Amino acid sequence: MRLFGPAGENAPERVPPRGWRNWLGLAGFIGIWRLTGWLGSIVTESSVDEWYRWLEKPSFNPPNWVFAPVWTALYIMMGVAAWIVWRRRGFFEGRTALRLFGTQLLLNLLWSFLFFGLRQPAVAFFEIILLIVGIVATIVAFRRVDKYAELLMVPYLMWVLFAAALNGAIWYLN
Repeated sequence: MRLFGPAGENAPERVPPRGWRNWLGLAGFIGIWRLTGWLGSIVTESSVDEWYRWLEKPSFNPPNWVFAPVWTALYIMMGVAAWIVWRRRGFFEGRTALRLFGTQLLLNLLWSFLFFGLRQPAVAFFEIILLIVGIVATIVAFRRVDKYAELLMVPYLMWVLFAAALNGAIWYLN
């Protein structure tokens, strides 16, 4: 019995939505990242100037201006990856992969609240480990549906691994 349903080339193809429904679906998945990013930025923006700037940071900490464009690109890739899974499987057949995607997205948002909102790098560090597990599970589930959806999630995993190292170093230094 397969946990995620039929895999790869052997999986039955569903008829993907066409026309405006297709583009509306893409806009919806990209809109999800916009909402997540906006909610995370609410706590991040005020904390960056009031708290984060005064923390001791490791030598590999990038300048603050790097984060917004990197996250924008990553969220777009994540939205496109989820959209590909939806096009290939729909919400019903793709529910496991899409639920994992939603779960890791919520964990991503939770990290912002823990680290910047509550200013708890130690708690945020342990939560980011859960986020990494969620991302890996999502990548595995996406791989079973579409190779490109899987590959679009890999840069996100790499960035979150870097963020975990940065989070851990900040926790250690402070």
